[in-house]
Amino acid sequence: MEFVKLSSPSLKDLFVQQLQGMILSGALPVGSRLPPERTLAEQMHVSRTVVNSGLSELSEQGFLEVRPRQGTCVADYRRRGNLSTLVAIMQYKGGVLGRDEIRSILEVRRALEHLAVERAVRYASDEALERLGEALTQIAASPSAEQAAEAAFAFQHELALVGGNSIVPLIYYSFKPPVIALWVRFCNRYGIPALVNNTQTLYSLLRARDLEGASRWIDIYLEQAISGNQQIYEAP
Repeated sequence: MEFVKLSSPSLKDLFVQQLQGMILSGALPVGSRLPPERTLAEQMHVSRTVVNSGLSELSEQGFLEVRPRQGTCVADYRRRGNLSTLVAIMQYKGGVLGRDEIRSILEVRRALEHLAVERAVRYASDEALERLGEALTQIAASPSAEQAAEAAFAFQHELALVGGNSIVPLIYYSFKPPVIALWVRFCNRYGIPALVNNTQTLYSLLRARDLEGASRWIDIYLEQAISGNQQIYEAP
């Protein structure tokens, strides 16, 4: 048996994580000005090199903004953010998301699935749609909720790929950790067969190239989760 090498975060990573947490928790509100680099280094007992590189990374992630004659301020990351910002939010508190974040993820997922389904129906080859069936088979054969969730993600990611849009699969992948967690919750509450049924229904409509039916089904099964009728806001 091989054991995975353990490694600890660098000081820069710890610096970035601490400031991300303070910004996302509201301890550092949008618009607030950070102390000078020298002061931050002294207070946090790290070098100015660590502070400088950490601030640069946070700026690239959309969390900070350098303002002339004002110094470094906390940016409105919802306006200035990018995929790196999204990943940081997903990893905040170890990936434990609140109700608002879960609802937002489900709503974005619904919009993405509509786009992916429309492109798959219009542009995917029959062979590409058959590959989706292989992923569906993996869901049904999964012995655990975790494996079923991974297989369901593989189905959705393949669905995004077969439509030919090069960006949608990347956005899907950035949502992987929380989406997997929510599918695990779903399977633990309602069973793997319920996940198979949802996916099988969508797959049948895709194979029939029934765009209207597939779009309607997406709204049905995701609205149940968004509204809370199928409870996944809290872990079982």
